[in-house]
Amino acid sequence: MSKKASDSLHKLIHSLSKPEKRYFKVFASRHSSGENVYQILFDAILKQESYDEDAILKKFKKESFTNRFPITKSRLYDTVLKSLDAFHSNSSLDAQLKRNLHCVEILYKKSLYKESSKLLYQTKKKAEKFDKHAILIDIYKWQKQLIEKDNYTETNVKELEKIWEEDKLTLQKIRNYSDFWHIKSLLFQTLNKRGKARSTSEFNDLKKIIDSYLLKSESKALYPETKYLYHHIYSAYYFGVGDYENCFEHLSKNIKHIEDNYENYSEEPNVYFSVLSNAVYIASRLKNYNSAYTYLEKLRSLPEKLAIKSNEDLDIKLFSSTYSIELTLYCITGQFEKGISLIPMVEEGLKLYDNKINNVRVAFLCFNSACLQVGAENYAEALKWTNRLLNDVDIDKSEDIYCFAQILNLVIHLELKNNRLLPYALKSTSRYLETRNRKYQFEECMLEFVKDAIKTDDSSEMKNRYSKLKVELDNLSKNEFEKTAFEYFDFPAWVEHKVSGRTMMEIVKEKSGYPSSSDEK
Repeated sequence: MSKKASDSLHKLIHSLSKPEKRYFKVFASRHSSGENVYQILFDAILKQESYDEDAILKKFKKESFTNRFPITKSRLYDTVLKSLDAFHSNSSLDAQLKRNLHCVEILYKKSLYKESSKLLYQTKKKAEKFDKHAILIDIYKWQKQLIEKDNYTETNVKELEKIWEEDKLTLQKIRNYSDFWHIKSLLFQTLNKRGKARSTSEFNDLKKIIDSYLLKSESKALYPETKYLYHHIYSAYYFGVGDYENCFEHLSKNIKHIEDNYENYSEEPNVYFSVLSNAVYIASRLKNYNSAYTYLEKLRSLPEKLAIKSNEDLDIKLFSSTYSIELTLYCITGQFEKGISLIPMVEEGLKLYDNKINNVRVAFLCFNSACLQVGAENYAEALKWTNRLLNDVDIDKSEDIYCFAQILNLVIHLELKNNRLLPYALKSTSRYLETRNRKYQFEECMLEFVKDAIKTDDSSEMKNRYSKLKVELDNLSKNEFEKTAFEYFDFPAWVEHKVSGRTMMEIVKEKSGYPSSSDEK
């Protein structure tokens, strides 16, 4: 039985904070009579690290509630949700507005029309200020109902026309958001599935998505949320086609837009730190390190700035976003040791939040950790991270990050001289790339190099092969579509390190134009 039993109730109970647990006890005692079955069962489940329904049924076998245990569980689940609803009744503007509307209804049904109308007016003003259009639809409904109860004797034609215009504008804004969101979702679905454009046809696929009349002018975005989406869509598009100058321009405009309209985004901090994270990455790619560090400092200060509204979901996003972008920045600028110093915190966060972090984000944290270790020539440590990504992270095999992790894994095996494992790893990677149907010149070049390296024992011959690979990668880095591969890991810098004998740290810092005086930032 326990193997088939749902652990949803266990997950919900263990997700509660200490204040929420205390509130549940008070709430449950007020909403039950006699012996509090829900509190007893709540405490028993809370003590279990993992849900064991057989143990619960055995412990309470003499209690009548075990005879209809699925119903008891369901009712307890509902009671916990109701206690959370009451506890968080003022936690967001949406919750406050919906509670006000419920009070409007209560006052109306008690025939307290004047009081109902006054509260509705206050609620409407706040909803309009923060563009809560879905709630405004319900507000307008009550507005009409209050007019109708007097058989229209307390209103005039001008007021009716105003209500009609408000209705139309609100519906227009809702449609405006829906249309922008549709374009954004198509764009991101394509980018997340296939990664950046690596052929003319893929470039054209992205171009078709944004060839919309809505994107011809920013003025077609009717309110702050759709103005944000306008720049969000364009920044993502330009990222996807490798135009980082235009991408950064739209990211910067969105940061200013959010900061100018912060009240509208105060309850959605993930929007702000997502834009900041992207801006740090793009600025570093453009070698605009002043902007990169300015935005990184803003990103770091978010927990303090948003402490009042902190929650686990926000904590998880802040952890994964901040560490992911910091590791990436240190990879780009060759500050490998500085990046490695963050890895223990990354490991702690991955353990703390376990499976609650998006798998793609986990993959990037693993990949960047591996890249830092390769850059510092800690190949055994690097292998642990690529193995974790390839074997333990449940990620769509079509993702670019999985592809480049396979290639990086071959590089690490080469450095470790794992001659026994390399043929198997090469075969596995080749088979994977064949099924992916997106093999480019870079992948073919690397596979051929590893295939030849396995057969080569002579050190001078091996150096010649590295020199040949360097020329090939240098040529590919000039190709608009092929150079995307080198944004994941600087393979040309690794090859140059093998040919010249210089450290990757020296080479990457030199290529990035990273100023040594910024080391202490």
